[in-house]
Amino acid sequence: MINNKHTKISHILVIAFGFVLFFIGTDGFTAYTAETARVNKLMNEKPQFPDVTLEDSIGRKYSISEFENKYVFITFLYTACTTVCPQLEWNMSQVYQKLPTKYLGKEIVFLSISFDPARDTPETLNKYKDYFKSDGETWRMARIPKQKELDSLLKEFGVIVIPDDNGTFAHNSAFYLVDPKGKLVEVMDYKKVDEASAKLNKILKQEAGE
Repeated sequence: MINNKHTKISHILVIAFGFVLFFIGTDGFTAYTAETARVNKLMNEKPQFPDVTLEDSIGRKYSISEFENKYVFITFLYTACTTVCPQLEWNMSQVYQKLPTKYLGKEIVFLSISFDPARDTPETLNKYKDYFKSDGETWRMARIPKQKELDSLLKEFGVIVIPDDNGTFAHNSAFYLVDPKGKLVEVMDYKKVDEASAKLNKILKQEAGE
């Protein structure tokens, strides 16, 4: 009887301990996955886009101030990716097409940023953009040549990029929205195209006072 009692107490303690760990690890039950917890953290902190130099598909170099007073809709990718990146950029193209053209380039720009700058040269990005009908202006594809600057952006925006020995990367994917002051204000599920486009339309209409 005593042994059974001790066993039951032990089980209760193990369950209670696991319960506490689960609570802590899921931000108090508001997140059930590491990715959701990551997004929640970003939304609480709303980091500023760091001071980095972008180089786009036609070789222009500039900072995020290039898009001052505009929203910037961002993805992170690498062109040699054969898994999630093509779908990510295709979905981005669908969001792009769902926005009224009057907003494009004026109130909002689209920006795809490569985290593989050694291989994703301006020439490579220029070819890649054509697959998704990016015009290179209202929707630009760019790299950050300096690794230290790239790492600072990935860290600030919670983008996880893990290289392997085969020249590929394990990475997370999402849509990121930066406001006209350079602050991250939304992280959206890239699989939910209609939801993302509806959210952007609402934000842009409010900004325009419509």
